[in-house]
Amino acid sequence: MSIHARFPNRSSRIRRTLGVQQVLEWAFRTEKARLELPEPPDSERGDGPGFGLEYVLMQRAALGCRIDGGRYKPDSSTHEDAEVIAACVAGLPTSLGGLRMAIRIAELARAGMTPDWMPGAVPRCVPVEMKRNQHGERSITIAVGTVRVLSRGKWRTVELRACPVTFSPHPDQIDAAHRHYERWWLALGWVREGLREGGMLRSIEVTDAMPKRQPWAPRPRREQFGNEPC
Repeated sequence: MSIHARFPNRSSRIRRTLGVQQVLEWAFRTEKARLELPEPPDSERGDGPGFGLEYVLMQRAALGCRIDGGRYKPDSSTHEDAEVIAACVAGLPTSLGGLRMAIRIAELARAGMTPDWMPGAVPRCVPVEMKRNQHGERSITIAVGTVRVLSRGKWRTVELRACPVTFSPHPDQIDAAHRHYERWWLALGWVREGLREGGMLRSIEVTDAMPKRQPWAPRPRREQFGNEPC
């Protein structure tokens, strides 16, 4: 038996293959990774400005090894890969939502959730206000004008009333939820590519898997009814 067979190289360990959403949930939910937020401009910290994880990652990439020291301590219980993932998320460009989106991604990952794109929501025309009395529930009406009508040989002025309506949920609300979801999806794609191209994860391999880009879109006919001929 060769010495390499008895003492395999640690770099040859099999890495777990996970999609980017699973990777984020592992880092933020399981490993409790935290985003490296920028320091306040008027900070009075006595230890100097320090370096963010983005700088640490660039230096690690240049050296080809892990850098000891920095803001994360060697005895930290957070896995080093989780720190790398958090640093990647914190580096989201402004065009993809920047720090606000990074925080949103981390919050959703900690909760094991995706953005609420309002599944099944359909705008319905409903009264603006309802009232209830001994006869049941009915919609509120308002006066919108008058009209003269001939009734029993006499002209009478009759009040016209209408029921104000609205759409609930409003189409704009549904569209906004869909837009927020797609922005989150695009940000996840950026994180996925950043982790893959960076090559600094040691125990995880990020796959191509992504959440559906538009889960509200109707499925293709073949997906709905199968591939069997009718």
